[in-house]
Amino acid sequence: MGLYNRDYARENASAYTTNARSDAQIVSFVKETYKLFAASMMAGAVGAYVGVPLAGTIAANFFPLLILEIGLLIGLHFVKHKPGVNLMVMFGFVFMTGLMLAPLLSRTLGMSGGGTIVGNAFAMTSLIFGAMSFYAIKTTKDFSGYGKPLMIAMIVIFVFSIINIFMGSPLMAVAISGAVVILFSIMVTYDTQNIIKGAYETPIDGAIALYLDFLNIFTALLQLFGIFGKDE
Repeated sequence: MGLYNRDYARENASAYTTNARSDAQIVSFVKETYKLFAASMMAGAVGAYVGVPLAGTIAANFFPLLILEIGLLIGLHFVKHKPGVNLMVMFGFVFMTGLMLAPLLSRTLGMSGGGTIVGNAFAMTSLIFGAMSFYAIKTTKDFSGYGKPLMIAMIVIFVFSIINIFMGSPLMAVAISGAVVILFSIMVTYDTQNIIKGAYETPIDGAIALYLDFLNIFTALLQLFGIFGKDE
């Protein structure tokens, strides 16, 4: 389960509010955030494209690559204010997430109708992401206070994911994937509102938050569709 630790992106969020920035600054911030989000999506897709033919090698070296991926995410927090370096580290991280997704993509593509499963998962993720983003903009409900319960829910799901590694229960796997879809759908609304309010320190923080929301929803749907698409 791709439950990445996204909390680093909100560590300094409380220091920045809508009142601290002009409307023009917030509009510029939002535009830059979504430009970086779009670029991150492309870099992640390149990583997945490169990784699928190497899926076996990636799976065999999963833990070293995972450590590298987490290291890049942590490192991004320390270099996000350094022009040039911050983008290199950010794109290195999202490229690695694509590589790490490759074994799951490879298994799914190897199934009967695997290409359709991947396409449906991506289309459904895009639909959910777009709908929740639109809802975040239009609703009068404030999701800014949802940070703590969402983090608790993420930890609970992560714990059950670890437990199911040893249990190997398909039913629990379905439940966990479904919970991830719901959780990160709410996260999209939460992060979108924070971006609009200027609550993130840098556009990179907001872009990575959105990217990880999308990635986790896509991964969970890919696992769900893969489970239901099996012949056995």
